[in-house]
Amino acid sequence: MVGNIKKHSLWLGLMAGAMTMAGCTQVRGHQGYIADEVLMSAIQAGVDNRQSVEASLGRPTFTGQFDDDTWYYLSRDTRQYGFSTPRPREQQVMRVKFDAAGNVSAVDRTGLELVASISPDGDKTPTLGRDRSFFEELFGNIGAVGAPGAQGGSNDPTRP
Repeated sequence: MVGNIKKHSLWLGLMAGAMTMAGCTQVRGHQGYIADEVLMSAIQAGVDNRQSVEASLGRPTFTGQFDDDTWYYLSRDTRQYGFSTPRPREQQVMRVKFDAAGNVSAVDRTGLELVASISPDGDKTPTLGRDRSFFEELFGNIGAVGAPGAQGGSNDPTRP
């Protein structure tokens, strides 16, 4: 009976150790475009156009926010241990700019040097302005709208 208890405790100890070690393993991940150096280096300004870039590289990861004349191809490799936050290990961003005719006007590449680590400020977003309590926000405008002598108190266009 005592040998059986020792065997079970040894077994449980080994299982707990294995689970602990599994939480310490490195997890690698990939996000975005799978970069092919030969195809990416073949894109040249003044030679290619939208159709040739799309035929070579496919649709972009995302386009410019204000216009469709800039295409971005993003590739990022990350690593993390256990339940920690993934950290970028390698990153490549290729920006292809087009002119009005749809021809490539510029090709840029960047890497990890532009990765910024931001830390949110707790659970609140800092804002400028006056700090008001909940009740000041709730009851602060009572009597201010439409009060005699206040701006906007009348809908009559003949009255000032």
